[in-house]
Amino acid sequence: MGTGTSSGVPMIGCDCAVCTSTNPKDNRLRSSILVSSPTTTIVIDATPDFRYQMLRCNNRQLDAIVFTHPHKDHIAGLDDVRAYNYFLKKAIDLYANPLTEKHIRSEFYYAFEEIKYSGVPLLNMHTIGLEPFTIGDITLQPIEVMHMRMPVYGFRIGDFTYITDANFINPIELEKIVGTQILVLNALRREKHISHFTLSEAVALAEQLQVPKVYLTHISHQLGLHNQVNTEIPSHIQLAYDGLTISI
Repeated sequence: MGTGTSSGVPMIGCDCAVCTSTNPKDNRLRSSILVSSPTTTIVIDATPDFRYQMLRCNNRQLDAIVFTHPHKDHIAGLDDVRAYNYFLKKAIDLYANPLTEKHIRSEFYYAFEEIKYSGVPLLNMHTIGLEPFTIGDITLQPIEVMHMRMPVYGFRIGDFTYITDANFINPIELEKIVGTQILVLNALRREKHISHFTLSEAVALAEQLQVPKVYLTHISHQLGLHNQVNTEIPSHIQLAYDGLTISI
């Protein structure tokens, strides 16, 4: 769905090569993914771009939203699930660790009040830990990674693993990734960052884990142009892009 992020650098009036590129793969919304099976559809993270991302891919079904962590660029679009409440005639299940749940309940307090106004989002909150859990016919294995000092959840689904907002993964959690055939991993920029893997760090980790196919996500405009960066890294490691579809 989305592969990019702002990186703390002002974007108003920006004339950098990425922002002015005519290549659609350089047009990056905030990072999230949609996972679907024959019977179940989930989204990992509800970004500020959630509404447009759902419209853009013409997604009409939603069973649950799973959250990686409570930062604004991963939860701010949650209010827009109201359209799914209306058309599907049901509440949407949310899955989050205790820290993320706390922030969601505070940020969207009106959806969790005992007496609700008409039209507020209808949400069912489920607290998750590091044990596997199942939504419909999709089983997710949480993987705890560190975003500086904040624990963030990545998720393994079969032979596919999704990790965003990380700059350290301890050896026990790394073992959960071993054997993955497809890995989506964050790579914010080239320069060192306090809470995200750099391009070189993400490539090194992917090589260490010997994953056959790797897509880099949560990309800032500072990283550079999609086509150029892809020539600089191993062919089995490539930049993800908005609208990328992966079969697993």
